[in-house]
Amino acid sequence: MTNKYNYKTTPYEHQREALIQGADENNFAYFMEMGTGKTKVAIDNACYLFQQKKVTHVIVVAPNSVYRNWIKEIKTHSPNNYFITMHKSRDVEFTDPRDSGLYWHLINVESFSRDAGVKSVADIIKNYGRSTMMILDESTTIKNRSAKRTKTLCKLGKLVQYKRILTGSPITKSPLDLYTQCEFLNPDLLVFGSYFTFRARYAVMQEVQANGRAMLFPKYYTNLDELEKKLKGFSYRVKKENCLDLPAKIYSMRSVQMLPEQKEDYLRLKKNAWAIIQDEEVSFANKLTEILRLHQVVNGFVGTDGGEIKEYKKCPKMKELHAVLEEVDGKVIIWANYIHNIQRIINELSTKYGKESVVSIYGAISTEDRQIAVNKFQCDSNVGLFVGNHSTGGYGLTLTEAKHVVYFSNNYNLEVRQQSEDRAHRIGQTSNVNYIDLICEKTIDEFVISALKKKIVISAETLGEQVSMWLK
Repeated sequence: MTNKYNYKTTPYEHQREALIQGADENNFAYFMEMGTGKTKVAIDNACYLFQQKKVTHVIVVAPNSVYRNWIKEIKTHSPNNYFITMHKSRDVEFTDPRDSGLYWHLINVESFSRDAGVKSVADIIKNYGRSTMMILDESTTIKNRSAKRTKTLCKLGKLVQYKRILTGSPITKSPLDLYTQCEFLNPDLLVFGSYFTFRARYAVMQEVQANGRAMLFPKYYTNLDELEKKLKGFSYRVKKENCLDLPAKIYSMRSVQMLPEQKEDYLRLKKNAWAIIQDEEVSFANKLTEILRLHQVVNGFVGTDGGEIKEYKKCPKMKELHAVLEEVDGKVIIWANYIHNIQRIINELSTKYGKESVVSIYGAISTEDRQIAVNKFQCDSNVGLFVGNHSTGGYGLTLTEAKHVVYFSNNYNLEVRQQSEDRAHRIGQTSNVNYIDLICEKTIDEFVISALKKKIVISAETLGEQVSMWLK
């Protein structure tokens, strides 16, 4: 097969092997860890099918923070004449110049919650039928089987001849995440006609009372070796440590002691939270709110019942962050969960190091300004600090100028943690990357880390891999 494809950019050996395995398949998954170049493989796959006169139009579906990156990647790696169109909003439709070449139609996955986005893609499929290919980047965005976009994409997928899903972390919460991703490719791949038969085979469920009604949650998982074998039949899996000569990841934790006032509030809220969690009459949402408040306290603030913010002026985590920055050399990424923390970090670091030294990405930053921030961090020697929300900025960015990554706070999402780590640790990184977690001892901080450990152990077991070093 490699003799039949005209590469524009020379692949790494693992990228060549990935293309060999997936090139002619109708449905295939590239489970390639962040930083191993899965986007290039998908582009090569589409271009190969174009050269074989099997595909003329490629629809790329990706998260909003990622899909624009495909423009640069297509221009870099496509050996064919190409045309790129983007579905930017509900009022914009794809255009087709009808010249000779491979057509790339880029759309963010969020658009599939709107009729206009769905219609634009449905029209392409209707017009070009079997010569259409769909690529779903970061396929865990459709792991929620009840979401409108998941249902829509699975329905549209049935009309497309060639489909690919891309992700480095196909399992972010449980093996059950796999079902809708594989359903998009082909419902028969896992040999189960429904989600419920799939769940019955690989999970033992338990009943939990939530929001005044009984809900089922996984108690433990079973037959994961069987599931692993099935996945290998239609996927290519690679981790960075097995294919790239990248520098090492080095992990450390910095223990932080809460202020007396902070600790007093934490213990009071903890006692109150425990009572609320045990009360079957209290809604699930209210229980989550109490847990959220505990997490806020350890991060230096807390929302009151009146909607105000109580801030601890001498936040121990802020003090420790300043200490870390005094100790390290080179550029630093700082990830935090809460906008309140992000804005405080930006303000304090801008005051200490100058406004021009800090760039940021979080929900309030436009897509255009995010790219400007990335370019400044990567190219401007005066910009040494990148502050962001890892749920927003942790996807699709290249921040290889950073040698240190500080987690002011974590959340429970394993994919967010792994994705945000690999903004710095990817192709182009020349130095070891130091990851520093700021942890308040004997608090919910430690519980979050413990939850991430359990998720990565289950993920590794399903995919037949070793547990990541930082969690051993």
